[in-house]
Amino acid sequence: MSKKKNLRAAVIGIGNMGRAHAVNIFEGRVKQTDLVALCDISESKREWARRRFPGIAVFDSINSMLSGCEMDILVVAVPHYSHTECALKALERGINVMVEKPVAVSVSDAERMNEAADKSGKAFGIMFNQRIDPTFVKCREIVRNGVIGNIKRISWTVTNWYRTQSYYNSSSWRATWGGEGGGVLINQAPHNLDMLQWIFGMPSALEARCIEGKYHDIEVEDYAQIHMEYENGAIADFMTSTGEYPGTNRLEAAGDRGKLVLENGTLKVWTLGFSESEYTSTSERGTCTIKPEYTEYTFDQIKNAHARVLSVFSEHVWNANDPIADGREGIRELEISNAAYLSAWTGRTVTLPVDRVEFDRILEEKKKSSRYVEGSDKETLPSGEISSRWQVKW
Repeated sequence: MSKKKNLRAAVIGIGNMGRAHAVNIFEGRVKQTDLVALCDISESKREWARRRFPGIAVFDSINSMLSGCEMDILVVAVPHYSHTECALKALERGINVMVEKPVAVSVSDAERMNEAADKSGKAFGIMFNQRIDPTFVKCREIVRNGVIGNIKRISWTVTNWYRTQSYYNSSSWRATWGGEGGGVLINQAPHNLDMLQWIFGMPSALEARCIEGKYHDIEVEDYAQIHMEYENGAIADFMTSTGEYPGTNRLEAAGDRGKLVLENGTLKVWTLGFSESEYTSTSERGTCTIKPEYTEYTFDQIKNAHARVLSVFSEHVWNANDPIADGREGIRELEISNAAYLSAWTGRTVTLPVDRVEFDRILEEKKKSSRYVEGSDKETLPSGEISSRWQVKW
């Protein structure tokens, strides 16, 4: 039996994340996958790529790369608005696509991408690398298996996405409605919003407050607070910011059979062994003094989770196994952030699924007044090294 040839992968966008993916593939960290091409509109980044990746074809546009190079997988790591264009063009040519988070800026664009993937029959994945973090995997297992019972309340404070003004100044598209499509909810927090729905499911309605430029000179939000409601009566409060240091990352969930707390990389679980809801309605006591059972879990973080996700995606292309997060998973996270923006913009409670037409209309108005001018992007050269800030931050 002949051995399968390695898949041919190309990366478009060789800024922070794109260069990390390129290094992982080029240096053999992604199973059965070879790097064959790179693409960026920046001449200085292309020159850097030629030096860093000798022998690899380098292109200046998506069209020139697709017509000038054969590939099996396209890894998309361009600014958010361009995710859709790049993915659609690749899928139409029968190329499998892995897109950096978020899948798109709007749910309507994400749906177009998924429709194109369905039509092409090709694999379409999202880089939700935190889905393979063992702590979150265990957390999901506990919740989905009913260990702490029916969920009543969820609270997640994640304010350790700290960024300086220099970070925002590093590229002119950053933190603008016209260039990035939002702030902390669209850039840093998609991982957390994905974890929220992956573990606990989708809310049915929410209301949000998003404060633009609270801590930085930017036109989008660097502070957001979302209150969510679920069909079963559970509530969730999610708060995130890039303006606090050292910040906090603390997830707490209370069920009618116990609770869990996830903080500092440690998962703490208290279980009752009985239903508190039933106890409340049947007990003749005024309170409960039964001591819950306590369990604590700690796990080592997976090193270079991005390479692991890409490896699994390559295996998915070969064998149609679980890709960790396909394109439709990207819609769920985006559904929450789109609804949060719409609630903040209109001052009302928003039911899910979000009104695509209304969201797109208001976003277009925000883009028209944006300080971002297309083509004005600053050029910052990547280093080619994997950044520790892409690991789960506790």
